[in-house]
Amino acid sequence: MRKLFVTGIGTDVGKTIVAAILTEALQADYWKPIQCGSLELTDTERVKRLVESKQSFFHPEAYRLRTPASPHYAAEVEGTKIHWGKLKLPETKNTLVVEGAGGIMVPFNYKGETMLDMAKSWDTEVVVVSRNYLGSINHTLLTLKILQDSGVKVLGLIFNGESNPSTEDVILKTTKVPLLGRIKEEYEFTKDLITAYSRDYIFI
Repeated sequence: MRKLFVTGIGTDVGKTIVAAILTEALQADYWKPIQCGSLELTDTERVKRLVESKQSFFHPEAYRLRTPASPHYAAEVEGTKIHWGKLKLPETKNTLVVEGAGGIMVPFNYKGETMLDMAKSWDTEVVVVSRNYLGSINHTLLTLKILQDSGVKVLGLIFNGESNPSTEDVILKTTKVPLLGRIKEEYEFTKDLITAYSRDYIFI
């Protein structure tokens, strides 16, 4: 089973949209291990609404937490603990797209275990989502350095939102990480738009 782990340089950079595009492009399954925030419209539900593929299966979250915060704190607020024993990869023969929470160093417990530990433990290929803002160069370079130093396979980088050629060029030249693609600043992401974008990512 091929496993792709989608992470970002921080929160609200477009991981869920990228996960939907990759799920559609690869006709893959999707799994969000830990949901923090709205349980009325979870990231799993959002991806499910955006993906056309009939081959895709949307696996239930291992943890569903209502508090919009880092998983370790959300779990504490809600009187639970996040354990490895419950964080088991879903059984599937299909490619699996896994969406992390926040950035790669976000902890899911007080032992200091993070999204990086998930990506390493499950032997995934990592896709990093970056969005241009003041400070994003630092956040992107730090994220990629941590991943590269950890020994996980970085499949590549996707830029989301308004383009900044100078920012993107220095990141790509410094890290030598493959550019998988760019996603424009869109008014609304629809199923048709996700399908259109997915055609650019079938090569992955």
